[in-house]
Amino acid sequence: MTSVAGKPERFASLDMFRGATIFLMIVVNTAGAGTPFTQLVHAPWIGFTLADLVYPSFLFAVGNAMSFALTRPMPDGVFLRRLFKRAALIFLLGFLMYWFPFVTHDADGGWSVKPFAETRVTGVLQRIALCYLLAGLLARYLSPKWLLVAAVALLGGYWAVLVGFSPPGEAFGRYRNAGTLLDLWLIGPNHLYHKDHGFDPEGLLGTLPATVNVIAGYLAGLAIQRWGKHAATVARMMAIGAALILAALLLAPVFPIAKKLWTGSFVLLTVGLDMILLGAVIWLVEIRGARVGRAFLQMLGRNPLAIYLFSELLVVVLQLIHVRRGVGLYDWIGETWFQALAPGPVGSLLCALAYTLVCCAFGWMLDRRGIILKV
Repeated sequence: MTSVAGKPERFASLDMFRGATIFLMIVVNTAGAGTPFTQLVHAPWIGFTLADLVYPSFLFAVGNAMSFALTRPMPDGVFLRRLFKRAALIFLLGFLMYWFPFVTHDADGGWSVKPFAETRVTGVLQRIALCYLLAGLLARYLSPKWLLVAAVALLGGYWAVLVGFSPPGEAFGRYRNAGTLLDLWLIGPNHLYHKDHGFDPEGLLGTLPATVNVIAGYLAGLAIQRWGKHAATVARMMAIGAALILAALLLAPVFPIAKKLWTGSFVLLTVGLDMILLGAVIWLVEIRGARVGRAFLQMLGRNPLAIYLFSELLVVVLQLIHVRRGVGLYDWIGETWFQALAPGPVGSLLCALAYTLVCCAFGWMLDRRGIILKV
């Protein structure tokens, strides 16, 4: 479906889907003091929770946006220059985000420069950058049919590498699978995720299956533009989503569902859920004309990178302010205010929601001034 100007028609539901993803991502990342609800904490290894759906949904939304951007006519040289530049800048922002605020508390309460040698190279934005780059190249030069073949090949190739290059019995383990061994050899333990003893949930090899989430979002975006704002579109999306979920469950006994390992079954499950959720949003917004929350979520969806960066950097600054030894301001607020108000998981969630609304207010101020962070 195209507009009278010949450009792809914009779907409000796609922007709202991206906005809702950013909102939930901040809630999950900034749980307050206390024990969070189980569904708002990532599965320790094998398994699946609501929190595990957030990151792949954002990658899916990146693919949705790509389906509009790549329809604009552009010479190869211009396209490649913009693609590589944007990927490099997103990667750099992710790296600087982990290095920020460039200083750290010493054991004696003083300050010292945070060494580059101990700064994480991999991470959330870094994986987004690499997936965006790979998916953009594939989408530019492959037809939708061959793009689907490439997605299957990426999942199959990832499984083959894990099974073929991991030590016996370690293919789906944490510390000695092929992906972890590659990260330790190529990047080194000091530049990996510091909280998991040498395993990095955003390691390099996992970029391959994660790229499939972007490709799926891209193909879904193309299909939605072609099929239009109709009940039949929603029915097709629901059917495809249900089929993918079934395939994930059937595959799980041999390729377990694990977000931190980003297995093929995890990809199928999350893409299936995203197809159903996006279909539901299209039905509510584009077909039924629902307005509740529309402006708010669209505002978030217009500036997701800026709001995400703000959410990550602000909580770091708050935690640098020690109210007492070893307790940062954000943790203190969670303990003193929200746990007193509602002890346990409810207080933890209320703290996260309050912080998320502060980040949304930042996004609203940017939106009022027409400021959109584009790289």
